[in-house]
Amino acid sequence: MSFRAAFRQLAGGVSVITTGEGDTRTGLTATSVSSLSAEPPTLMFGLNLSSSSYSVLVRHRSFGVNFLNATQKQVADRFAGRNGEKGPARYAGAEWSSGLTGAPLLIGALATLDCELEEIIERHSHAIVIGRVREVRLGGSGAALVYWRGDYERLGWTGDEVASALRLNAH
Repeated sequence: MSFRAAFRQLAGGVSVITTGEGDTRTGLTATSVSSLSAEPPTLMFGLNLSSSSYSVLVRHRSFGVNFLNATQKQVADRFAGRNGEKGPARYAGAEWSSGLTGAPLLIGALATLDCELEEIIERHSHAIVIGRVREVRLGGSGAALVYWRGDYERLGWTGDEVASALRLNAH
């Protein structure tokens, strides 16, 4: 369909949305995260109503938003369920901490935002999820992971590339 083809031309930052606790932990990969308001700090994203994360998010009423760096493609793939991972299995192979709300936050992400669910607006096959940001953690300064034309791409330089370029420039 031309609608989907058109939106594949729009590059989007890759985030992992995390929610739940213990055996109910789950999450998803999202490219629809957007700032809604700076005062109060609020964000939004789209979530398919048939997603296994939807009911967990509604029940726990909190979630983490983790902006992935270019080295975290495997995290994006796991949370997208590309190899069949579900629930807590999506958290394997990465380090996590808990935010103020208890939401899982990815250590090493470019930034993480711990959010309290403020409102869900259901439309068609999806929900618009609005979250009030309760905590922000800034991470590394590496390249960002973006999704464009159906694949992951890298935007920017890694920390090592920046350091190398600065050393070359100093000579």
